[in-house]
Amino acid sequence: MENKKDIRALSREQLRDFFVGQQDKPFRGNQVYDWLWAKGAHTFDEMSNLSKETRALLQTNFVINHIKVDEMQRSGDGTIKNAIKLHDGLVVESVLIPTQKRTTACVSSQVGCSLNCSFCATARLKKMRNLNPDEIYDQVLAIDQQSRHYFHHPLSNIVFMGMGEPLLNYENVLLAIDKITSSEGMGMSP
Repeated sequence: MENKKDIRALSREQLRDFFVGQQDKPFRGNQVYDWLWAKGAHTFDEMSNLSKETRALLQTNFVINHIKVDEMQRSGDGTIKNAIKLHDGLVVESVLIPTQKRTTACVSSQVGCSLNCSFCATARLKKMRNLNPDEIYDQVLAIDQQSRHYFHHPLSNIVFMGMGEPLLNYENVLLAIDKITSSEGMGMSP
């Protein structure tokens, strides 16, 4: 069986083109795009405004490779450290850092790191790969959900200082920031 493409690698226009190629209306691509980014759907079955046939078509052609919070640790000051399992089984970390007035997400941009900085525990790991924009976005979305659940307000800040050097994954970090700040995504203030 061949590997299916992660549907979140497609732009809105590519999704619209896919549906036109299936003799469907282009607006169907807009619906799917909204489910993927604004609503954070993890499965095609969640896309309740699509017919069963359309959801089956998506299932046949694509996958949604979401992250999974594999382990969560909470410290006495409220900080939450997450071990994030990626679709390929690799693990990165993300952290929610609360203060009285805001919460900050510390997210990873790579699996491992190649810089070997003496102060960083990640230096003991070799760089295995860059994270995709959706994997970075998913970390922020998961931390936003934790912030709302545990601290009753949305995430207010993001720092890219988890695993990896964000400038060595510059393009994917920028694409993730675009989704995070887009009104079609999380809508966070730039």
